[in-house]
Amino acid sequence: MYSKIVRPILFLLSPEKIHSLVVNGIKVGFRIPGIKWLIKKVAQIDHPSLQRSVFGLNFKNPVGFAAGFDKNAEVFEDFGAFGFSFIEIGTVTPKPQAGNPKPRSFRLKADKALINRMGFNNKGVQYATHKLKKRKGNIIIGGNIGKNTITPNESAVNDYLFCFKELYDYVDYLVVNISCPNVANLRHLQDGEQLGLILDTLIAERKQRKVYKPILLKVSPDLNNEQLDETITKAVESGIDGFIATNTTTSRENLTTDSEKVKSIGNGGLSGAPLTNRSTEVIRYIHAKTSGTKPIIGVGGILTPEDAIEKLNAGASLIQVYTGFIYSGPMLVKQINKALIARTK
Repeated sequence: MYSKIVRPILFLLSPEKIHSLVVNGIKVGFRIPGIKWLIKKVAQIDHPSLQRSVFGLNFKNPVGFAAGFDKNAEVFEDFGAFGFSFIEIGTVTPKPQAGNPKPRSFRLKADKALINRMGFNNKGVQYATHKLKKRKGNIIIGGNIGKNTITPNESAVNDYLFCFKELYDYVDYLVVNISCPNVANLRHLQDGEQLGLILDTLIAERKQRKVYKPILLKVSPDLNNEQLDETITKAVESGIDGFIATNTTTSRENLTTDSEKVKSIGNGGLSGAPLTNRSTEVIRYIHAKTSGTKPIIGVGGILTPEDAIEKLNAGASLIQVYTGFIYSGPMLVKQINKALIARTK
């Protein structure tokens, strides 16, 4: 029903308009008595075999929603009704920012993919913190942090530290996002010296806190093995708790969509099915390099239960979906969890 009726109707509108419509629809619709209960009844499935203990946190299943959808921490508890065990809010920045000029999000329907160059559009970390203070449920929340576009890279550490301090008491884990291709020069922060400074600063700040919160690093799929080695080494030396693999890619290889159309879209991070294999390769590489000592959240091109299982087999402890949720529909989480239960049997 979703792929034949609902999705074609939704795809009549631009991706950003649909995003806004869905967020606002959830805000309003879930206030109607019985709607949230009904969604839970249809979309959720629980089983002891799905439970995971990772980073010292207890997840009811391994499936989470990746950063980028609930940028401003507005619908994280409502979205838990679809069966996610954790939601990652953000990316948030110290100051509110509008992001890149529109249009900035595009579908490649033939490839089951998206290209976006949103540019960390968000209402600022303090807005998100205000929302997170009202948490009532028990869904696990991650906070994805970045820098403002106007902040030069040499001052980026201050932006990350500010967001880290603001969010620390209100999320369950934090993610350092230095690998998004949609903010000018951001990925230069993956260079060893800059990366080390940011991570060491955040680790030092954590040592001042009474409660220990895991810190994860989100990795680009566009790094070669030498660059990955440097990133992994620096991250492990700093004392981070794990990795998220991967962010979106700037690659446009092996696409079915007409090359002229892809060229006309321009710059942006590609997500969805074309990223499936590369993200799995990076997961496998990090898992091998760290001898499995640093948990990995696998994300990138998960559109089917088989994609999810492949990520877990490659070394991921948990997985996240985003583009797959858009193309495969709101029952994807349940389908993945059912497949995982069947595998244990």
